[in-house]
This record gives sequence, C-alpha cells and structure tokens, in this order.
Amino acid sequence: MGALLKLTDAVLFLVFLVVALAAPLLDAQTCLPATVFPDLLLEAKVWYSREYGDYLFTEKPHFFVGLVWLELLFQWPLAIVNLYGILASKRWFRITCLIYGVSLFTSMVAIMSEMVWSQKASEDLLKLYFPFMGFGALAMLRGLVPAGRTTLDIGKRHTVGRKKRE
Repeated sequence: MGALLKLTDAVLFLVFLVVALAAPLLDAQTCLPATVFPDLLLEAKVWYSREYGDYLFTEKPHFFVGLVWLELLFQWPLAIVNLYGILASKRWFRITCLIYGVSLFTSMVAIMSEMVWSQKASEDLLKLYFPFMGFGALAMLRGLVPAGRTTLDIGKRHTVGRKKRE
C-alpha cells in the first residue's frame, strides 16, 4: 500500500506542479488583459490554440471564463498548498487533495460535456483534456485514503503515543 501511495503522490505532485505553472502563465490569459503578459506567453497560447484546436481558449465562452476564474482563485492556490503538503508530509494534505479533486473533476465534467456535445473538439484536444478528469478522480481517491502515515514519512519514527523509557 505504501508504494502505491508514493506513486500516487508522485503523479499528483507533477499535476500540481503543472497547474501551479500553467494557471497563471497560460490559463489566466483567458480572463486577464493581454497587456499583462509578455509576448512569449501570448505566442505560446496562440500556438497551443492553433496546434490543438482549443476553441475554448479562442472563443472564450462565458462558462469557460468562469471556470478559469475558479481555477485561478481556488484551484491554483490549492495546487500550491498541495505541493507543500506532499513535500512536508502534512496530515491535512488528504483534505486539501480531496477538495482540489472534487473541484477539478467537476470543472472537467462541464468542459468535457461541452466538447463532446458541441462536436467542435478534435480527438487530440479531447485526449489532452481527458486525463485531467482522471487526475481529479485520483486526487479525490487520494483524499479518501484513511488517515495514518503519509507516503513521505514512512519509515520515520513517530513518538506520539509512545511511553518514554527511563
């Protein structure tokens, strides 16, 4: 069980790291003025939108802009907190991971529903977004793992509840 938790935490760490970087640099371009961003980032977003046909970034439907605001104001800070929680083996990581997972999964259901029902999304675009729904589910499951030692403190000696030898 410990190795599986370590693997799960490693995957989630990478996801949180991607979100911590991509949210303010790329996703924020959906709702903030272009003058805030350097040309290199603007060009990166244009390339991505063209390469994958991400019509949500170019058309900016209202629901998508709202979900990006949710990401910037709620999910992004949680991703940063979860990075710290994994690295420092904090007990509250389970709770913040569960909250993040529910929020991400819910957002992805709305986005994937729009993409599938509108039939505007290319297969490549669906393949790009679909794993994030899985990451949301993985974060929820990680948050539901019973309390106990976290993955990064396995093997460390804990003194809570032990009697002092004299």
